[in-house]
Amino acid sequence: MTERKPLADPQQVAAYLGVAEKTLRQWRYLKTGPRWTKAGGRIRYRWSDVEKYLGDREAAAA
Repeated sequence: MTERKPLADPQQVAAYLGVAEKTLRQWRYLKTGPRWTKAGGRIRYRWSDVEKYLGDREAAAA
């Protein structure tokens, strides 16, 4: 069985992406940011979804 990484809160993801938490809120509203879920009534992100979000936005090498 693979070891699961803990879920990240918006503060952790915002710091990792270098954006404000307010930006993450706006992305959730606009449905443009990384996938998220609610756990225990709180917003949480899977690190794999954050990494996929970044990978989907990588510029192709010229």
